[in-house]
This record gives sequence, structure tokens and C-alpha cells, in this order.
Amino acid sequence: MSHEGINPKYSSEALTRGIRVRVSPFFLPSHSDPSAGRWTFAYRVRISNESDRRARLLTRRWVITDADGVARLVEGEGVVGQNPDLAPGQSFEYSSFANLETAWGTMEGAYQFYDEHGDAFDVAIGRFYLVSENAEVIAAG
Repeated sequence: MSHEGINPKYSSEALTRGIRVRVSPFFLPSHSDPSAGRWTFAYRVRISNESDRRARLLTRRWVITDADGVARLVEGEGVVGQNPDLAPGQSFEYSSFANLETAWGTMEGAYQFYDEHGDAFDVAIGRFYLVSENAEVIAAG
């Protein structure tokens, strides 16, 4: 998966209880079919434990909103089939994708973690922007 289309202005970064989440999205034109109303976006996530406690990711919750304001909720266990268990100073990276029926939209959400003492807490995933090449041209014009 190429990351050459990453535009930093569409990315996000959030820090919650020492867990930093950075997300970098990019458009996948080769997997999209605008004539059929399908735009495909990938995103790379880096989760870093900057706290002084071990923490393990349990669940994810995403709100994906298209350009028409239609939002959908995606929830599930772990990320890409894993439940990263991060010691202080460790990071975990993964890539995933989302389809939209419009040329742009947003994503945001939260991961639920629990720390080494068994305390559960939510970690924010800041809003980031899914923007196709066509949407960039329209916005610039």
C-alpha cells in the first residue's frame, strides 16, 4: 500500500492518558469507482504509549461521516485482528481502509484500553479527513 498520497493537513493527532494516536489518511483511486459512487480511502494509524503504565487495546469505535452528513458507526474488537499490548515507550502501527459514497468525508472515534491495573479508559482518535483528488480540485476551484 503506497502512502505517497498522504496530505498532513488531513491527518490527526490526539493524546489521552499518555496514549498518542496519529492517523494519516490517503485516497486510493485504483480501488475507487466514482461513477458507481464509491471512493476508497486508506489510513495509517500509529498508537504510542507515552505513559508510565502498560496498556492494552480492547475495542475500537469509529464514526464515519460522508459529505452528505450521513454518519455510520463501526465498532469491534481490537484493530486488524489484534489487541496490541503496549509497554511504556512502545508503539503499534497498522493500516486499514474505508469506503464512502461521496468524494470526501471524515472519521473520528475512540479506542478502549485497559491499563496494567485493570482500569478501562477511552483514548480519543481525533477527526481526520478523507479527501479524494476530485474533492481537492473542487475545493481549490
